[in-house]
This record gives sequence, C-alpha cells and structure tokens, in this order.
Amino acid sequence: MREREAETQAEGEAGSMHREPDVGFDPGSPGSRPGPKAGAKPLREAKNLPTYPGPNKMRDCYCTVNLDREEVFRTKIVEKSLCPFYGEDFYCEIPRSFRHLSFYIFDRDVFRRDSIIGKVAIQKEDLPKYHNRDTWFQLQHVDADSEVQGKVHLELRLSEVITDTGVVCHKLAARILECQGLPIVNGQCDPYATVTLAGPYRSEAKKTKVKKKTNNPQFDEVFYFEVTRPCSYNRKSHFDFEEEDVDKLEIRVDLWNASNLKFGDEFLGELRVPLNVLRQSSSYEAWYFLQPRDNGSKSLKPGDLGSLRLNVVYTEDHVFSSDYYSPLRDLLLRSADVEPVSASAAHVLGEVCREKQEAAIPLVRLFLHYGRVVPFISAIANAEVRRTQDPNTIFRGNSLTSKCIDETMKLAGMHYLHMTLKPAIEEICQSHKSCEIDPVKLKDGESLENNMENLRQYVDRIFNVITKSGVSCPTVMCDIFFSLREAAAKRFQDDLDVRYTAVSSFIFLRFFAPAILSPNLFQLTPHHTDPQTSRTLTLISKTIQTLGSLSKSKSASFKESYMAAFYEFFNEQKYADAVKNFLDLISSSGRRDPKSIEQPILLKEGFMIKRAQGRKRFGMKNFKKRWFCLTNHEFTYQKSKGDQPLCSIPIENILAVEKLEEESFKMKNMFQVIQPERALYIQANNCVEAKAWIDILTKVSQCNQKRLTVYHPSAYLNGHWLCCRASSDTAPGCSPCTGGLPANIQLDIDGDRETERIYSLFNSYMSKLEKMQEACGSRSVYDGPEQEEYSTFIIDDPQETYKTLKQVITGVGALEQEHAQYRRDKFKKTKYGSQHIPELSQRPGAGRTSSKLRLLGTHPDPLPLLLLQSGRPRGGQAGKESGCP
Repeated sequence: MREREAETQAEGEAGSMHREPDVGFDPGSPGSRPGPKAGAKPLREAKNLPTYPGPNKMRDCYCTVNLDREEVFRTKIVEKSLCPFYGEDFYCEIPRSFRHLSFYIFDRDVFRRDSIIGKVAIQKEDLPKYHNRDTWFQLQHVDADSEVQGKVHLELRLSEVITDTGVVCHKLAARILECQGLPIVNGQCDPYATVTLAGPYRSEAKKTKVKKKTNNPQFDEVFYFEVTRPCSYNRKSHFDFEEEDVDKLEIRVDLWNASNLKFGDEFLGELRVPLNVLRQSSSYEAWYFLQPRDNGSKSLKPGDLGSLRLNVVYTEDHVFSSDYYSPLRDLLLRSADVEPVSASAAHVLGEVCREKQEAAIPLVRLFLHYGRVVPFISAIANAEVRRTQDPNTIFRGNSLTSKCIDETMKLAGMHYLHMTLKPAIEEICQSHKSCEIDPVKLKDGESLENNMENLRQYVDRIFNVITKSGVSCPTVMCDIFFSLREAAAKRFQDDLDVRYTAVSSFIFLRFFAPAILSPNLFQLTPHHTDPQTSRTLTLISKTIQTLGSLSKSKSASFKESYMAAFYEFFNEQKYADAVKNFLDLISSSGRRDPKSIEQPILLKEGFMIKRAQGRKRFGMKNFKKRWFCLTNHEFTYQKSKGDQPLCSIPIENILAVEKLEEESFKMKNMFQVIQPERALYIQANNCVEAKAWIDILTKVSQCNQKRLTVYHPSAYLNGHWLCCRASSDTAPGCSPCTGGLPANIQLDIDGDRETERIYSLFNSYMSKLEKMQEACGSRSVYDGPEQEEYSTFIIDDPQETYKTLKQVITGVGALEQEHAQYRRDKFKKTKYGSQHIPELSQRPGAGRTSSKLRLLGTHPDPLPLLLLQSGRPRGGQAGKESGCP
C-alpha cells in the first residue's frame, strides 16, 4: 500500500495553503477554489497585533507557512497595520513527514530587520479538527526555548554493583545513540548533547562530543551514573529500589548547537525520562520527540499577541496497488458509453456529492489519465443540453458538466493561459497607471479622460492577445468546445448565436475573465496585486467578460452607468467579429496547433543554489545563487531574471533527475540533473520547492530515449563516489532511478490515487447511494407524483441506474474491507516509542500513557483534495508504509 501523506491546503488571513493553479470557478466567486466548495475562503487577516514600541505604533508585517521550522511560503509585507490583510492562498504537496504545520507573523522594522511577533502551530494529528473550517487562532509567544524539532534515540540500562563493603550500588547506563531532524540554525548545525541525572538534591551532567555539520548526528556514547542506597546486598532486594527514589529521579537529555558567537550555544530541545520506566525491566529503549524547555517566563497572557484566521484543508489517503481498484476504475471508465449517461457511475457520483466540484476534480483527472475525458464530457454535455429549455441559460449553472470543463481547463490550459496573458498582466502591474473611471472614486488631480484612455489601451491589448491566441489553445479543450458547439446548435437550431455562447460561457466567463480578475490564483503574479492595480484588473475583467459574451444589449450588461459609457468604445462590429472568429477557431473539428512543438512554453522558474559543474579539472566548484528557467525545450540558469543564460541544457540531454543525499555536501533539499558528461547539483529553497522541481523536470524529460536506469545517489568528491566508493567518475550508477515509468504515463496524475479519492467520496455518501437505489425502485413500480425526497436525483432510466448503483456499492464495499484489514494490520504493527512513532517525554511522577491511535495520524476524510505526498513506490503489497511517523 502506498500511504499518501496528505494534502495540506491552508487558507486564511495571514498565511495559507490553497490550490493556486485552479481554473474552474463558480461565477459568483471567480478565481478561487479552496476545496470542494466553489466559494473561496482566502487568508484574510490577522488582528489585534501588539503596537510597535515607538511613536508610529503601526507595524510592517508578513506571514510565513512552515513545516515544523522549514519555511515553505511567505506572504507579501503589509505596511503600517495592526490588522494586516494578506489575501494569500498557497497549495503544496508535502513531500516529507512533519509534526507541526506552523504560521509565523514577522515584523520588519525601519532597519529592515525581521522579528517574530508570534506563531500558530497545529499538530499534524489535530489538522482534521480544523479541516475546511474558518478558525481564529491566538498567536503564541516564540523564544529560543520553545522552537524545537527532531527526535532522539535513547537507551537506559540499570544494573547492580556490590562494593567491597557489601553495599549495593545501582548503576545507570544512559546511551544516546543518535538524533534525527534537528533544526539548522543560521545555515549550520553542530550539535552535541548533555545527559543529566537529576533529582531534588542532585544534578550530575555529562556531555557528548560535538558532531560537525549534520542535523542527524550519530553519537553512540554511553554515560554511567551511580544511584547509591545504604543497605546490604541480598537477593530479595535485587532491582527492588524504593518507590520514592524512582519518583524523584529522571534522565534529562538537552541538545545544543555549538556556536562560536559570544552569545553562547543555542538550545535545540530536551527530553525528560523518569526512572520509573525501569520498574518492569532493567533496560528500556525508545525514540523521543524533543520538547521545548519550560522556563516559566510566560509573561504574556493568551490573546495579548493578537490572532490569526486560517482555513486548512488536509487530506491523507492510503492508496493500494493498481489491481485493487480495477473493478471500480473499469466501471467509471465505461461511463461515456452508458445509455443514458445519467445511469453511469461517474454521473451517479455527481448526483450524490454535496458539491459538484467534489466529484469533478477526481473524475476529470482520472479520465484525462486514461484518455477518456472528451467522450465523457461530450456525453454529459449532450444530456444537459437536451434538458435545457432556454438557450440564454445554457451551461450557466453549476452542473457536473460545467465543473468538469472548469477542471479540464485548469489542468490542460494553464500553460496556454500564461503564454497568452502573463506579459500583459506583468506590464499592467509594473506601469501602475491609474484607470479609475468611476467619477465618485477619482482622486484629486486625476483626469477622467486620461484614465479612460489608459483603461481602453489595456482592454484593447488583452482583447487582441486573447482573440489571436486560438491556434495555441490546447487540443483537448478544442475537442470539448467542438462537442459543446455541436450539441447546442443541434438543440436550438433557430438561434444562430448559441453555438458561440455555449463556448464563450467557458473560455471567457470561466477562464480568461477570472484569471484577469485574480491573477495570483493562476500564478500570473506571485502575490495579490495592490488596491489600485486590483481595481484596474477588475474593470478590464468586466469589459472582457462582456465582449466575450456577445450579449445583444451591451449597456444592459453593466449595472454601473460609468461602465456602460466606457463600453461605447467597443460597440464596433469588429470586436464581435473578432470574438466569433476566435470561437470558431477553438471549436473546429480536427484543429491542431501547428506551433505546439516549436513554441517554447515556460513551465517553472525561480532562484536556487547551484554547484559549479567543474568543466575545468582544477576550477573552483563553489555554490552560487542563480535564476533557473525551465521550458519544454531547455533548462537554463542566469545570474538574475532577464539576464542572458550562463548555461543551457537541452531537454533531450537530461538523462535523469534524482535527489542528492544530504551527506554529500551537508546540505538539505538538494537534487541532481544528470547529463551525458556531468551532473548539475542544485539546492532548492525548501522541501516543497525541491519536490516541485524534481517532478516537473522528470515529466518533461520522461520521453528521452537515453534516460538512465541507474544513478549515483551521492556526489563525486575527492576522487570517488561517496555512495559506492567507485573511483571512476564515469562508473555506472549504483542505485535504480526512481523516475523509470513508461513514457505514456502522465506523472502529474496518479490514476490509482484518483480512484481512491472517488472511493472515499462514494463511501462517505453511502446513505445517498442507498436512497438513490430506493428512488429507482420507487419509479420502477409507481407512476404517480414523485416523492419529494427523491426529486433531487436525475434518473432517466431507473433500471439501468439501479444496476449501476448495485455495482458501485459492491465495489466500494470490497475496497472498504481492504482498508479495514489494512487498519487492523497497521494497529498490530504499531510500536509506541519506535523511530516512526516516538514517545513524548514526561516529567517525573507523570506516569506513562499510551496513545498509539492518536499518533497514527490517519485521516479518512473523503474530500477530493490531495496535496502532500510522502512516498510513491509503484505497486507493492497492501500495508506497505511510506515511512512517515
């Protein structure tokens, strides 16, 4: 079994996780999809932050999103506010295990120094409590003693020694074996540990050696402590030391980062183990999470630091190997061929889900993966058109058809959207021209005529780039638009414009207009735009939406009189003709893009650290920060964005993309791009970025004929490979490549994972499936008025629908049995205190509690969002773990 470690989507006021690249939206809330609901719940604000100790009182604040202490996202800075509004959305797949999802509020002072105001930390096992709920969290105080992470492997052993005088002495051996996941402080980690036997009247401490440049130190040192008691030896007293001694003594392990600074060494965390763990046995071994140090200096009351509003969506799936899903998957993939389509398994899913979006996301991804998305959408679109009575309302509702097309445009059209709109959006953001045309909102000194001309120029430019981009529209979108056009024209033969409005309701109203309105949600801008630019984009979006709708009464499309007046600029026939020509092109049968192969498409870009490739044998091989760009043609880097490339790697020369072991350079989040002559070593900013780069580089190079099957997981240093010790720099790899999938598999979509998501949805709505079965039975035997409780279901053929429902319930039941068996097996194998499930250290006298179930962290939430992924072994047996605590 593949355990998919969660998707985390947090949205809220001061730092959030959200599915940024979504393209399908509810018309009432363009540009956002926080989860199964169409309306957005973005990161809105922090409130009641403490005042700045100065005459101004205001603060310049930003928020970061962290996995434990690793920053994975940072908002823009909101200046001069104690209640900052961020409006930031962030989505990521989490590639590693973690304990806390944390949000930090920082203040930047006049000297551009950053200080922490407070934080919100949510334990991984508590994330389901806040799933998809707007929640205000109080900011907690942050200091050096509270910021800890990592775990320690500790072994305790108690033995007796008889002295020459006959006195029994209990000797305690404390062995600290290793630590894992310690934080890196200011770019370095040189840890050591102190081991202390502490009690009311004694404190004896000993210290390990310092381990240089590692956050996973291997200590393996043993320290001995004597626990003496004044009694003569006899066999009855063997290991029978007094209760009060046990309750008063503890072993404390403190981790420190050795520092050469005058401020002293930095505290990394501690653990405390009472000696009563040795009551039942003379030895005890366990892993422990490091804990904060309780220094009793909490001077601030809860709420004194303010609060933070978040909406977190976290989903964790357990995905079996592919053969487990065959019955349900095959049933779903036959949906396009079922007559009527309303009796198909995919359509049934849309009927029982609370929101159509819940069903659309995994269905579209599954059908795209197996090349069945166009037949399925064509089938459900034809069925919806046949039920539509008014051509003016065609595809205007939030039906399964509209949501599936939205999701398809999001998945297939993102590069097309960037290529079309990004240059114009960037120019608007940079030029910062005033375009306010509402006389009430004009600022002093602004000219209404000048603003109107600025806005007209922007609208003209964006309108032109859209209407001239038809040849670049992705083929899958064109095939869907063709089926929409044909279905609408056949249904409403007297309406000559319906073949255009059926397509424009998606490409303009649900694709281009939302992207212009909220460019950050489509990664067209890194953050939300400033208020003036946002207003400009709103006015442009309104105009483009009206132009694309081909409405017969343009002025009536606007509620505001100033918009109706502005639209007079575009009342010429050439604009309507341009829209129709564009719609004709993207909805033509068999149309193919002649430029799709030749034209470079920007896939990803950003700053990373690279190690010099060492083209000269004696050249310096240092690390430098560079701006990397990946297109479908080449992978390049330059000093800064916009500079000439310093190095260009053709995609066909990328033989493999793999992680680089941390021990190679004592640096985290490194990966290697392997070429015929050498490997390029790169360090990403964090684990999320590293995974994103590895995934996209692997995908674009997947079809290369000379891809490697083996590689070296470590670097070639000092005349040999660190992994296999081979001396030749051309020696074959010693480990199998992880990206060796067939070329026809789309790496960004996992068919098994999407089928698991659909199973979870069916399972969570089982009561509705059963009610739908009752509705089929009722309609088969009763011809009278339909019962109200069954009226919400679309059932065109009760017998065929009942047959499908029976197959769905059978398939879901079989998978549920497999999941139940997996949970039982996992519970049996769970060992509290193991490396994967460390213990939480306790104070003396606190006793031991067992909370295995709480620490498992499983979350059977059925919502169709999967972000974070812990491991991806293909196939395998049920019950195979991914290695997450």
